[in-house]
Amino acid sequence: MALKATPNDQRRLLTLQEADTLIVRLQGKLKSLPQTQRIDELDTELSVLDRAVLERLGAHDDATAGVARIESDVQVVRARLQRNRDRLPTITDAKTATATEHENETLERRQGILEDLELEAMQQQEDAATALAEARREAETARAERDRLAAERELAAGDLEQQLQAARAERGERAAEVPTDLLALYDRQRERYGIGATLLQRRTSVASGVELTAAELYEIRQAADEDVLLDPNSSAILVRTDESGI
Repeated sequence: MALKATPNDQRRLLTLQEADTLIVRLQGKLKSLPQTQRIDELDTELSVLDRAVLERLGAHDDATAGVARIESDVQVVRARLQRNRDRLPTITDAKTATATEHENETLERRQGILEDLELEAMQQQEDAATALAEARREAETARAERDRLAAERELAAGDLEQQLQAARAERGERAAEVPTDLLALYDRQRERYGIGATLLQRRTSVASGVELTAAELYEIRQAADEDVLLDPNSSAILVRTDESGI
């Protein structure tokens, strides 16, 4: 390669790679905090539970409206019946009195039916209230767990963000020590392949874990110390040191 850099500058890339590796690891931890999966599950559960609360609230409102409607009908019948009973002693016409008595019998039967329906409606209202309360308890329990986990995640994320900020600052300091052209190559290889520089250790690339072939090692031995070489396996800049075994 045409690019050249002192062995010392090339070795600086290893410490830069350490900083970048740490940054990537911290970013990965931020994305995969242990609370996140459970929070996502709870978000799904809460969408179902909240919908159940709304449905049961609607059922309770319907039951309450049903009770009110029947109570209104009962009050109408009772009022009509009471008026007839109050009026009956004053009626002098036999035919009218008989008709009024027949109407009262009908109203009494109607009142009995409505009162039975009222009891059923009140039971439905009570059942609906119990179901609504249970749905709300389930939603509140899930929401409380989510809030607790969210607080834990926020705390953990805050700690990781501090570490990440420190790692980025360290990375900036290390990058400032690397020549511009060498840093540009490093950043380009890291962006393309995930790793910018790797140590050749005992004839093996640390990045790929693959031992170089005899032909590859021969070419490396022929290169000058200032030549910037690329690892044939990982495409990262191959840094040679006394550990390289060449």
